Amino acid sequence: MERGRVTMDRNADAPWSKFDPEVYVDNNYRTPLEVDLLIVRLMRDYFSRCFTGAVPDSVRGVDVGAGANLYPALSMLPWCEKLLLLEYARPNVEYLERQVSSGGYDTAWDAFWEVLREAPAYAEIEPRGRVGEIVRVERANLFDLDGQRRWDIGTMFFVADSMSECPEEFRRGVRCFMNALGEGAPFAAAFMKESVGYRVGEHHYPAYRVNEDRVRESLEPFTAELEIHDLHHMVRPGHEGMLLALGRRNSEIATP
Repeated sequence: MERGRVTMDRNADAPWSKFDPEVYVDNNYRTPLEVDLLIVRLMRDYFSRCFTGAVPDSVRGVDVGAGANLYPALSMLPWCEKLLLLEYARPNVEYLERQVSSGGYDTAWDAFWEVLREAPAYAEIEPRGRVGEIVRVERANLFDLDGQRRWDIGTMFFVADSMSECPEEFRRGVRCFMNALGEGAPFAAAFMKESVGYRVGEHHYPAYRVNEDRVRESLEPFTAELEIHDLHHMVRPGHEGMLLALGRRNSEIATP
């Protein structure tokens, strides 16, 4: 934050309509980063453990704030009958709609699927066809989800911490995501550690600085089990790594 500045950038003030998903993909995913491949492995193995044995007939999945990132959705494919990608920024909505069209998603995501398919649950799936069958995209605001507990598995990657500088909006974002999950639902949530904000093309976007303690504190009221991986990988200036939280939703409606 600039010296002498007293106001905080809130989610509503960020230039989401100018977000450039192609630049974002080029900067972060076109050439797979070691840390993202590690996250995919951890998420793959956790979800596989959660769904050992009989799987319910109609598992509904959600990726909240999907942005220009398809690997969280790919990680949920083996178990979902329906999978919803929720996103607020119109350029990202349009990007996601192109990815789930009948033509199939961009080859940038193939490297992530290669990691996923090392686990048996993924090995027999033809991912492009599956995405076209079960995935749909919806424009929605994370803050509108609070209390809509209907999903059986969910992901939220670099959203609650990467949309605002305000602690109350971070906590509200986590709460809205967790309260959208049904009891026992496995989830994965990722955060940029100690981020001071980020640029996409010509535009700056805000962030709330989190560490493992803040992430744990925000999630624990909602969880029946929780593990947090502190990944010490720097992918750009202005942060100190990534945090990956894996867990299951408990039975309570919590309002910390």
